Amino acid sequence: MTLTLPFDTSYARLPAQMYSFVDPTPVSKPALIKLNSPLAQSLGLDATSLRTEDGVAFLAGNSSADGATPLAQAYAGHQFGQWNPQLGDGRAVLLGEIVAPNGHRFDVQLKGAGRTPYSRMGDGRAWLGPVLREYIVSEAMFALGVPTTRALAAVTTGDPVYRDAILPGAILTRVASSHIRVGTFQYFAARQDIEALRALTDHVVTRHYPHCNGLADLLRSVVARQAKLIAKWTSIGFIHGVMNTDNMAISGETIDYGPCAFLDEYDAGKVFSSIDRQGRYAYGNQPRIGVWNLAQFATALVPLADDQAAAVEEFTQIINEFADIYDSERRTIFAAKLGLNASSETSEALAEGLLRLMAQYGADFTLTFAALANGKIPPDFESSPEFSAWEREWRAHNPDLELMCRTNPQIIPRNHQIERVIQVGVKGDFKPFEALLDAVTSPFTPLTPDTAPFAAPPEPQQRVTQTFCGT
Repeated sequence: MTLTLPFDTSYARLPAQMYSFVDPTPVSKPALIKLNSPLAQSLGLDATSLRTEDGVAFLAGNSSADGATPLAQAYAGHQFGQWNPQLGDGRAVLLGEIVAPNGHRFDVQLKGAGRTPYSRMGDGRAWLGPVLREYIVSEAMFALGVPTTRALAAVTTGDPVYRDAILPGAILTRVASSHIRVGTFQYFAARQDIEALRALTDHVVTRHYPHCNGLADLLRSVVARQAKLIAKWTSIGFIHGVMNTDNMAISGETIDYGPCAFLDEYDAGKVFSSIDRQGRYAYGNQPRIGVWNLAQFATALVPLADDQAAAVEEFTQIINEFADIYDSERRTIFAAKLGLNASSETSEALAEGLLRLMAQYGADFTLTFAALANGKIPPDFESSPEFSAWEREWRAHNPDLELMCRTNPQIIPRNHQIERVIQVGVKGDFKPFEALLDAVTSPFTPLTPDTAPFAAPPEPQQRVTQTFCGT
């Protein structure tokens, strides 16, 4: 039986050099780990059908669906600042696009679906750990109000994946506003393929920025979305971990949850990614790298301008607007985190003062703000005279605790919790995965005896110091 899904893949109608048609590689014994029923419903899909044997076969890449046009996208990118002219979807297959009942268009992609023309030396597969991590973190980010790709489903494949050890294989069904990246533009600009570059630009404007008129307007809109996105990351202690230009989505969504992590104790220089040995993508560096990546996007747009010298000057000015947008968004968010209804020099000074104390005392980022929202002294500051002085000044401004409770999560996907879920998941037990997923997708709900353990920071022996890509 072939499923019928409302696919309408506009990307497949673009010039042929932008992708390669490729079918997912079948797996031996697919089994459903989790289906995101609310997301399926919002897309206009029948969750019951997706849970059937035919539905699971579709989610594993073993069968197609009417209207699907499976393809792998071509793109390039700067990886840790080094130019790589040929990347592309090496282990992902875009099945098609769905226009949801609300009129919005979404990609449906299988991640870990086998080799493509862009796999290079890779096997095109994913092992279970990164699939569970991306499912948990992407859905947590959505619950936290951060623009993000989302997880529709996760399945095991029944096939081994060979990394440092033999590991169980898995596939994630990812949903995104699109998978077009800064590196997609770089790919065609580097090849001086003006036809494809222009077609891509027109496609992005139609799909994501229909209000834009001209290249400068498009660039300004992308800059604004990225600045606001990264401000949201910093407000919840999120570290992307691998902010290469091929991992920055033009739509303004968070994409590619590889070696990502959340802060436990506050440290602006914190790095978790095992491959980020120089701290390029450290927590506090993310705004600077956002600007760098956007400058590469602007450079890729220059060949489309009638007057390229004038475009360089104008685009440079637009890139320089990032800092003001980011700073304004960050001030607004951190004012709300402190229960102050409007950002001001006072709210900014209070926020920066608290962050300095958190760095000094090694205070837990999430628990500090959550405790203040709950009207309590954060545990890391119970005997701190410096904090007592800060608290007196803060309380003098009559903070709105209800606003704080709406802004500050009680629970985030902590690294040690994710690792625990992966370790038992490898053994076939997904109940801890379900429990953690339930907890992190209700991040602002008051804690209960059942959920309180998910809010706890790691014990010394539980600390996770490195995260990995999984490729």
